Amino acid sequence: MEIIKIGMVGLIGVLFAMQFKMSKPEYSYLIIFGVCLLIFMTAMRYMESLMLQIDSLKTLFSDKLGYFKILLKVIGITYICEFCSGICGDAGYKAVANQIEIFGKVLILIAGMPILLSLIQVMQQFVEG
Repeated sequence: MEIIKIGMVGLIGVLFAMQFKMSKPEYSYLIIFGVCLLIFMTAMRYMESLMLQIDSLKTLFSDKLGYFKILLKVIGITYICEFCSGICGDAGYKAVANQIEIFGKVLILIAGMPILLSLIQVMQQFVEG
């Protein structure tokens, strides 16, 4: 239910900012900055919980720590590409945003290749007996 609250804060903040955009754009920027800061601070409250869950995942993957590192790398690439392409797209540079997304997809493919190769080897062993 927290996402509904954050979504409403974002929508209300944008509606308020739109009211001031033409007459007093500096207020519009301050409102949006405040909303972004509020959402960011709310997200940071969940970081401790996220870190605890990542630690519990580490214990599950203790024998296959390489796969866990690949998983974290892929998640990081995804978030960074999404963030950067979103900023470029919002600034009006859709071509740059698309190129960042394509590059991110290539990096994810490269990062996930060891898992794919491992899966193929397991399937090959299963078929051969």
